[in-house]
Amino acid sequence: MIRVRSKVVLLVAPHVVGLDVLPNNKVFKHISLSAAIFPAIHDIKPNLLILDYDYLVQDIEKILRRLSSNPAYKSIKICCYKNKWHSKIDPFLKTLGVDHIFYAEDMKAEATRKSVFDAIGNVIMDGTFFNLLKPVH
Repeated sequence: MIRVRSKVVLLVAPHVVGLDVLPNNKVFKHISLSAAIFPAIHDIKPNLLILDYDYLVQDIEKILRRLSSNPAYKSIKICCYKNKWHSKIDPFLKTLGVDHIFYAEDMKAEATRKSVFDAIGNVIMDGTFFNLLKPVH
């Protein structure tokens, strides 16, 4: 689950992946066409741009080079969503200006970790845990 704490967010992906839109997001826009990225940037002026790498693999370098070469886009934080880590591609993306990379396996691990913590929290709130701590006379 990607937790977004930016005011204005632009997501470029075929569908909304594991994105948790928080209440402090004033504007959240999802587009699926790579040709619509720069018109959408000029339209909503996002603080955060999330790109689906696997979907934009053919155009990602061109998009990132355009974003890094224009001073008007310097204030935009760029994140990429990828299925898995790659030893050559990920450092290249960082060089092109990507601030953070999210991986599909990290989201699955976080969902599992969250369900474990929810289960522990439910046991504690249930009172079973506290009943075990009571002294026996």
